[in-house]
Amino acid sequence: MGGNSSQPASATKTSQPASTPPLWEEVSPDLSHLPLRYCKNDSNSLFSQPWRTIPKSNQENLDFVKSYRPQNKEVSHLRILLHGPVGAGKSGFINSVDSVFQGRITNRALTDATSGSSFTKKYTTYKFHKDQDSFYSFIFNDTMGLQLNNGVHVEDIKLALNGHVTEGHKFSLEHQLKEKDEGYNSSPTLDDRVHVLVSVVPAGSVSSLSDEVLKKMREVRMTASEMGIPQLGILTRVDEACPKVKTDLKNIYKSKYLKQQVEKFSVLLGISLNCNFLVKNYNSEINTNDDINVLILGALRQMITSGEDFLNSL
Repeated sequence: MGGNSSQPASATKTSQPASTPPLWEEVSPDLSHLPLRYCKNDSNSLFSQPWRTIPKSNQENLDFVKSYRPQNKEVSHLRILLHGPVGAGKSGFINSVDSVFQGRITNRALTDATSGSSFTKKYTTYKFHKDQDSFYSFIFNDTMGLQLNNGVHVEDIKLALNGHVTEGHKFSLEHQLKEKDEGYNSSPTLDDRVHVLVSVVPAGSVSSLSDEVLKKMREVRMTASEMGIPQLGILTRVDEACPKVKTDLKNIYKSKYLKQQVEKFSVLLGISLNCNFLVKNYNSEINTNDDINVLILGALRQMITSGEDFLNSL
């Protein structure tokens, strides 16, 4: 599927690697230890030292991504699936990754800031040019957003995890994809399957995620866990969530408010703290810069290493 994608950018084995987080249990998470606070624009809103270190240079992570090749010979690329609520910044993250590589702002994955509904309608695979004749050895799949009483069907995302959704399939609000439907891949290979699942939400909207959307995200994550697929979280729009970060992006891992949101999101979905990352997508910028790039490359490297561990465990 992805190998023949026109968009440049179920296996039966379900053993679970020892490093995979335990399956999510359907219980109400206890958030009492996470006080609700607004991100205040004062000196008390920042820690004196960052609670997570950021590389001083992008070169090491960029070199790693450029040189990456899957060791598993059954796959030609690592497949990363993005999912989350409408407007979370999934397509924006794909564009931001491409912008890092191209050294200029790109907008291949179309986004919409006004409609309030999912702008992504098709199951689209994105490859990224390394040079004129070759691509990076990972791809992204974008999905229609989750939303209240609408959006992509959870069962369609589960089918995508198993490689049953073909490139270009148009998601339908009225009809879940079924076997023998056009767009159903009845014989997926390991190359077609998803190797990393990434949950994307805006950093300032963690507390306002609806119970229905959270339930859908947990259900997708549980299916991924049963398949042994590693999962990561991406919290976007950090500059909109915290004034101190909007003023200086280097404050991102000093922000007390953003740390609370990462902890809260970890509890809500059950994704380990060290598998959740804060990023800023390119949206208003007209040029790339190192402060944004370092966050994107750090998250991307963790996606790749997690996926590589999964492929090597099969």
